Amino acid sequence: MDSELWPRLVYLSLLLAALGGWMMVEYRGRMGVAMRSFAAWGLIFVGLAAGYGLWQDINSGSRPRQMASDAGEMVLRRAADGHFYAAIDINQTEVFFMVDTGATNMVLTQKDAERLGFHPDELRYFGEASTANGIVRTARVGLDQVSFGPFDDYGVDAWVNEGEMDGSLLGMDYLRRFSIRIEGDRMILTR
Repeated sequence: MDSELWPRLVYLSLLLAALGGWMMVEYRGRMGVAMRSFAAWGLIFVGLAAGYGLWQDINSGSRPRQMASDAGEMVLRRAADGHFYAAIDINQTEVFFMVDTGATNMVLTQKDAERLGFHPDELRYFGEASTANGIVRTARVGLDQVSFGPFDDYGVDAWVNEGEMDGSLLGMDYLRRFSIRIEGDRMILTR
């Protein structure tokens, strides 16, 4: 056990002992009422915990909100952080991108590159990119198939960033294949 676990266990034990002692005094001779009250509060606690967990899942933004329209468009919804995100299948592996019209290239994190079968330690980082965090080295990789909703592209270039990134970026090198318009909280990409 780590050193922070023992104080927590002691605290919880004291808290449970205090609550148990209070219940024994308060409900002396009425244990049936005590058990019903305990069960009711337990269900309330479980309901609140489940609601909190579901709320975190709903708002986690782990899945970009996008849809393909009947008119052959991809519609992206603005996320709570103000950005647009896209889920793109690369060689049949789903990768999440932040749409970045200020980025030149499609840039993969090392983690996403590894999921796609590229080994970041074996790549040749000959390129350089100027980022908000300074100059970073990049390695060019070729993507056999890129599927974005109804649109399929083959032989797409991407760059693996040697530095730390929160997520992969979908830059203008790929976005220029589309006509882009923004209407309120929707980004609409058409071909």
